[in-house]
Amino acid sequence: MYAEERRRQIASLTAVEGRVNVTELSDRFDVTAETIRRDLAVLDRDGIIQRVHGGAVSSQSYLTTELPLDTRLRSATTAKSAIAKAALQFLPSGEGSVFLDAGTTTNVLAGLIKDAPGAPSLSFVTNSLPIAVDLSSSGKLNIQLLGGTVRAITQAVVGDTALRTLALLRADVAFIGTNALTVDHGLSTADAQEAAVKSAMVTNARKVVVLCDSSKLGSDYLVSFAGLDSVDVVITDTDAPPSFVDELTELGVDVILAE
Repeated sequence: MYAEERRRQIASLTAVEGRVNVTELSDRFDVTAETIRRDLAVLDRDGIIQRVHGGAVSSQSYLTTELPLDTRLRSATTAKSAIAKAALQFLPSGEGSVFLDAGTTTNVLAGLIKDAPGAPSLSFVTNSLPIAVDLSSSGKLNIQLLGGTVRAITQAVVGDTALRTLALLRADVAFIGTNALTVDHGLSTADAQEAAVKSAMVTNARKVVVLCDSSKLGSDYLVSFAGLDSVDVVITDTDAPPSFVDELTELGVDVILAE
């Protein structure tokens, strides 16, 4: 596991549990206590957690930092692959329409969709340049790329043109990525323009399936784009804290732990 991925999971655990200690984290990630202390120092420096004697406690600050797309594609790769495979079961059977949000796990899902048996009968709408290119390479899928302004850091199309188009569209299912997920703040991301596109997809889809690896659970980004009352399914990985999974289930969200 990369240090960055471990730190994201530590941040998530701290946010969900409220407090973590060095010994438990060392055992969980199978690294030395000194490695964990360095991780906590980095997270504390970035304002994500607060160090205390023997461990760390949650920070209430909303995150705003975005990592480049290629960096995020290299994090939590095993979890994202498992989540994407589990998401295939929610593709419409027969003819239907699908929103694919710009995100790293939806990017992995797009690679699997190309070979899915029923995919040629479906219509796909996306605001992700990489996803559009990947799906179109099959030569047999119906893909609509939303127009608008491209954000370089995420390769996502945003802006009024994209939103006006989405207002006219409806989908059977929307596969949505998120930078963070909490019970209080729902789904959140760093950029207001991307949040607006995500929100429009959520609003105009019959079923909303959120793809979210466990390192994002309990984190909060600046802009909330959907509450959990708008979400039907959350697909995460088996490292998700059981207490958090229980909370989501109690709120009526179907949680799938992808292995």
